[in-house]
Amino acid sequence: MKVPSVLRRRAQSAESGGVVRLDRRTKNLTKRLKPGEIAVIDHADLDRVSAEALVECQVSAVINIAGSVSGRYPNFGPQILLDAGIELIDRAVPADEEAKDLFAVLTEGDQIRLNDGEILDEHDAVVGRGELMDRQALDRQLSQAQTGLSDQIIAFTENTMSYLREEKDLLLEGVGVPQVKTSFEGRHVLIVVRGYDYRDDLIALRSYISERRPLLIGVDGGADALLENGYAPDIILGDMDSCSDAALNCGAELVVHAYRDGRAPGLERIKKLGLEAVVFPVLGTSEDAAMLLADSKGAQLIVAVGTHASLVEFLDKGRSGMASTFLTRLRVGPKLVDAKGVSRIYRSEVKGWHIVLLVLSALLALVTAMAFTNFGRQVGDLLLARWNDVVYWLKELFT
Repeated sequence: MKVPSVLRRRAQSAESGGVVRLDRRTKNLTKRLKPGEIAVIDHADLDRVSAEALVECQVSAVINIAGSVSGRYPNFGPQILLDAGIELIDRAVPADEEAKDLFAVLTEGDQIRLNDGEILDEHDAVVGRGELMDRQALDRQLSQAQTGLSDQIIAFTENTMSYLREEKDLLLEGVGVPQVKTSFEGRHVLIVVRGYDYRDDLIALRSYISERRPLLIGVDGGADALLENGYAPDIILGDMDSCSDAALNCGAELVVHAYRDGRAPGLERIKKLGLEAVVFPVLGTSEDAAMLLADSKGAQLIVAVGTHASLVEFLDKGRSGMASTFLTRLRVGPKLVDAKGVSRIYRSEVKGWHIVLLVLSALLALVTAMAFTNFGRQVGDLLLARWNDVVYWLKELFT
C-alpha cells in the first residue's frame, strides 16, 4: 500500500515517552492530541482513516488495548503508523491483574515512558505491557488475516440481505426521506465524507466545483473539510458528533441522521446551539442517508468524496452495517461517480484553443482600431517610421 508523503514523516518527538491522552473512540481522541503525546486507544482492527488522523496529530506512540489486527481481514491502519515511524504497542494490559484495563490505571495527562513494550510511570514503575509491533510481526498477522476474509464476505452478504428486508421501502421507493428546503432537482451534488483521500480529492475537484457549482453536502466532519477548503456546505447531514460548532453555524441546512425508531442523539446538540434540523431515520450510515436524500430529491449526478467503494473499505469501517452502503450504491448507481473518476475524466472547459482565439480576437480589434481611426492611423504611421529607421540602420551597418 502506498502511503502519502505527508504521512511518511516521523513523529517529531524522539523521546520514548510523553503525556498520555486516552479515549475509547479514536476520532474523539484525535481532536485533542498534541505533537509528541501518547495515544491510548481501544480500537480493534485499526482502520486507515483513524491511523492517518493519529499520524497527522504527530503522536510519539500509540498504545492499543485491543488487537490492531484481529485477524478478521487485512486492515491498513497499523502499517500506516509504522510507515510514519510511530511506535505501536498492541494488546496492552495492566501490570496489576486486578485492574480491568489500562483505562483504569492511566489518567489523562499522566507522564509515561515506553521500553520495549513495557509501560512505565513517572517513577519508572511498570504499570502495563503489550506487544511491540514491528514490521515482521505485522506482516505475519496480516498474512494470517487473509484467511479470515472469506468468512467476512459471508457475514457481509448476510447483513446485506437483512438490511434489504428492513429497508426495502426506502431503497426501492424512497419512502421515509424527509422534506428539505434545499432544491436538488437537476443539479450535481457533491457528498463529502472525511474518509479515504478526501483532501486530495477536493484539491483535484477544484475546477469541477468552480465551474459546475454542485450542491455541497458535508457528512459530519465532511462539513469541516469543505470549510477548510474554502467551500460553504449547503447541507450538513449526520450524527452531528464529528463536526464543529462553527460548521453547524455556517448557515447550512441541517439533517440529523436518526435510528429507525426515530431516536436522534445528535438533535440535542442542535437544540443547545439554538438551531433547527430535519430528522432522517435510516438504518445505514450517514453517507448512505446523504446519497439516498440526493437521489430521491432528483439530483442529476452524485459525486462522492471520501466514501467507501470497495469490500475492504467496507470491512475497514468496522461495522456489519456497512452492507447498507453496498446496497445504497446499487440504488443510486447510475448517478453515482467517485471523486477520483471525476478528477480523471473532467477537464476545465477553458481549452488552449480558446485562449489562442481570444488573443487573435484582441489583435484583430487592435488592427481594426488602427485602420479606421485617426489616432490609430497616427500610431500606425509612427510605428512604420520607426520600422523604416531600423531597416535603414541595418543597411548602414552592413555597407
